[in-house]
Amino acid sequence: MMGQRKDGQGQFFYSFDLDEVVPPDHLVRQIDAVLDLGWVHKELAPYYSHTGRPSIDPELMIRMLIVGYVFAIRSERRLCSEVQVNLAYRWFCKLGIEDGIPDHSVFSRARHERFRQSEALRRVFEGVVANCIAAGLVGGEGFSIDASLIKADVDKKKRLPGDQPIPWPRAEDASRAVREYLAALDVARNDEENGGDDGGSSGGGNRSKPPKVVSLTDPQASWVTRPGVNPFFAYDANYLIDNKAGIIVDAEGTRANRTVEVAVTETMLDRVERRFGLRPQRLAGDTVYGAVRLLKWLVDRQITPHIPVWDKSARSDGTLSRADFVFDRSRNIYICPNGKLLHTTGTVIDRSTLRYRATKLDCDFCAFKMQCCPHTPARQIPRDLHEDARDVARALAKTEAFEQSHRERKKVEMRFAHMKRIFKLDRLRLRGLSGAKDEVLMTATAQNLRRLVKFLCRPPPLAEVTCAA
Repeated sequence: MMGQRKDGQGQFFYSFDLDEVVPPDHLVRQIDAVLDLGWVHKELAPYYSHTGRPSIDPELMIRMLIVGYVFAIRSERRLCSEVQVNLAYRWFCKLGIEDGIPDHSVFSRARHERFRQSEALRRVFEGVVANCIAAGLVGGEGFSIDASLIKADVDKKKRLPGDQPIPWPRAEDASRAVREYLAALDVARNDEENGGDDGGSSGGGNRSKPPKVVSLTDPQASWVTRPGVNPFFAYDANYLIDNKAGIIVDAEGTRANRTVEVAVTETMLDRVERRFGLRPQRLAGDTVYGAVRLLKWLVDRQITPHIPVWDKSARSDGTLSRADFVFDRSRNIYICPNGKLLHTTGTVIDRSTLRYRATKLDCDFCAFKMQCCPHTPARQIPRDLHEDARDVARALAKTEAFEQSHRERKKVEMRFAHMKRIFKLDRLRLRGLSGAKDEVLMTATAQNLRRLVKFLCRPPPLAEVTCAA
């Protein structure tokens, strides 16, 4: 006989255990088993008033944000709707079946104020990295660094040239992203007046020259132009990963700028050493990171730079380039292909360059004159004060260890592919540099969490086990 379910749902009392509904192998159980948020209330207590109406529990908001980033729920409005109806999400957020869901607007104030002031989201990220280290997923020997462009949440039409005055609204009438940009400009201006120079590492308004284009919606976003691609505003997601299992040991959102990418590499390496006591033996990166400043910084700290050198000394007009000259370090001279010597006076040009010069007499009677310096009386060769670091990197580029590091570097490119394809961070939802930092950090946290539980809950060969909650 065919059964038919009755439609009545008017039962007054239910015997319902939410813990029994969530499957033992569900991802939220696995994440809950490795996630420690016991510090949240103590750490955030100074950022809340001791009087007034109780706020939404900050641990609840962090758990909901983790659900959003792990399951690629990009909208906080939609996140609240999903937690409302999804029993597994409710269980992870420690909510009962009848508990109300906070309004989506509460996340904005917490994120812009208490979470950023206390660096709570970074604390969550670093807690997950610490668990990855404890689980043996971080070797600490080889790191890779890379950055990926993420489109900003702006209208490309709302832009002006950066070399003309922009009538920004008053602070009380401006958006949060504009206020953040203007505040960064004030800080940069004060630094210049005080003689300070951070090289743009803060990622704010401090630039040696004005940008070509400024977005009126999100002024800190960078205007990116690439061959064959329509220009767009973007930020950079910077990942520092450990090559053993591809764990992201640090992440940072910055302006899309090559100088900033180099500067933030030093910041992340220092932070990883300070937080976890990890200093890699080698660092792999692409040519963008081959600037002499970073190479010198790495060599001084005994970190082997498996990075191609950023070198623009090659000539395209067919004349001899610097690579055709031999540098004799013991005598501090260059030797030209004809055996003549180029000396330096020791005068530093532009605070970083020495100039080596041949004599006019040697060049006038040289058989290679037209190949070497057809338009100048004598050949000159610039050499950076830290060119030795470049020489170290050039020598390493010919080794098998260098090739191995660059094969391992593909893991960081995979993290970016997953970030955009699986975690849907191909376009930012939050505006301003702080918003970019938050989104990059939370996405990296979600990626590490999923990778951690994948390794911890992987069944052994020929055996079937479940991850303990």
